[in-house]
Amino acid sequence: MRSSSAYGMALVALLGGCTMIPNYHKPEGPVASVWPQGQSTGASGQDASALLQDWQSFYRDPVMQSLIARALENNRDLRIAQQQTAAASSQFDIENAALFPTLNGTAGANIQKMNSHIWSLSRTDEPIYMRQYAVGFGVSAYEVDLWGRIRSASRASFDRYMASAFNQQAMRLSIISSVATAMLNWVANTQALAVTQAVLANRQHTYTLVKQTADVGTGTQLDVAEAEAALHDAETNLQLYTRQRAEALDQLTLLVGSPLPEATMQSMSTKASLNAVVAFPDVPEGLPSDMIARRPDIAASEGELRAANDDIGAARAEFFPKIQITAANGTASNNITRLFQSGMGAWNVAPQITVPLFDADRLTAQLKQAHARKREDVARYERTIQSAFREVADALAGRETFIKQLTAQQASVSATQRQYTLALQRFKAGYDPYLATLIAQRGWYTAELAAITTQLQAMSNSITLYKALGGGWGSTCPRAAPLCLSMFCKC
Repeated sequence: MRSSSAYGMALVALLGGCTMIPNYHKPEGPVASVWPQGQSTGASGQDASALLQDWQSFYRDPVMQSLIARALENNRDLRIAQQQTAAASSQFDIENAALFPTLNGTAGANIQKMNSHIWSLSRTDEPIYMRQYAVGFGVSAYEVDLWGRIRSASRASFDRYMASAFNQQAMRLSIISSVATAMLNWVANTQALAVTQAVLANRQHTYTLVKQTADVGTGTQLDVAEAEAALHDAETNLQLYTRQRAEALDQLTLLVGSPLPEATMQSMSTKASLNAVVAFPDVPEGLPSDMIARRPDIAASEGELRAANDDIGAARAEFFPKIQITAANGTASNNITRLFQSGMGAWNVAPQITVPLFDADRLTAQLKQAHARKREDVARYERTIQSAFREVADALAGRETFIKQLTAQQASVSATQRQYTLALQRFKAGYDPYLATLIAQRGWYTAELAAITTQLQAMSNSITLYKALGGGWGSTCPRAAPLCLSMFCKC
């Protein structure tokens, strides 16, 4: 921030009581003080605060950390948000500059030719030349901010700048979680592709075996048709997971913002299953519901609400007289050689006061509009809190159920695998038709894919919970904001 902005902020701090901004009262969050029953134990949230300070504490997998770090450096959505914050900062500079007079240096000449016969003292027909030279400096139309209109606008601009900085932080957290989710999707599809390839190889072998038995008369063409259909089902799924794996990689590349290095791809290739990804730490239970107030999107929404409150002060000040001053000081002469000689000084001061008398209720409508926009921002702020509460509550509910669901699903995989092994043995021994073996294999294959999906959902739910709590809020308050005075910065 430039030095003029710093001086302006100091001036606003000293004269803040002279504005007509209404006293700001933070709205109460329209949510319960505790999470829905059964989603917490009443324990302290201090451990959660420590865990959620920095994203590296939660995303511990080295490959995932590398991808996230590259995304934070190259992601274009984040760059857009950064430039929006920079533009908001510049807008604050513009508004804040109006607190100070603009001093301009001037130099000029005015040469005028006059006909001699219009001057009674002239005794010749020669034209007369009027010359005027001036050098100086001056202030043009400086508004004396008696009623705080400019200070209110400056403060509103600062609050919107802070809101933009919080929106940038929210974008940052969204990118972090999106990269982690995209990597998990890639690993899950890689794992499903490997399972499908194994099933395809098995069904290819089985199809060959069943066809041979049919050729020698010990099997039937129905068995051959069933084995062929199962083979084509596996081939279909192979293409499905191949495509989904490629799409997950494309999504990851887009989020990272640049092609993935060969070293990163090699590291990712070691993640053959979701179990190879370093597990996320458990967010402690008993989280107080007021922790969501630290979410950057909620802070950004409150920043917009504060700005709307400031706008009311500016609208109120419009009803009062405006005092503007134009002044200049310098030297003037009709001979340029004597411009800087003694006695050539010249100055002028032109104060002007403007009093609104009749405007067809334009100022009243502006004030009503400012109040309506504040009420709109109150509703938007409350809706943001409600949405955040719902997101956390859903993620907590998921944490309660996904672990048990995954345990049950893994037990189903073991059971269906044993069922398939026994059915295959009975088919080879000639006790059962191939249909029983096919049904058992399909059950095992379906259970394997469902287990992968459930594990992916459970891990994604952990990411969702971390994001819903505003994880990474250690840098949420943009203290790097220039001259973050206590009267503005409410982090």
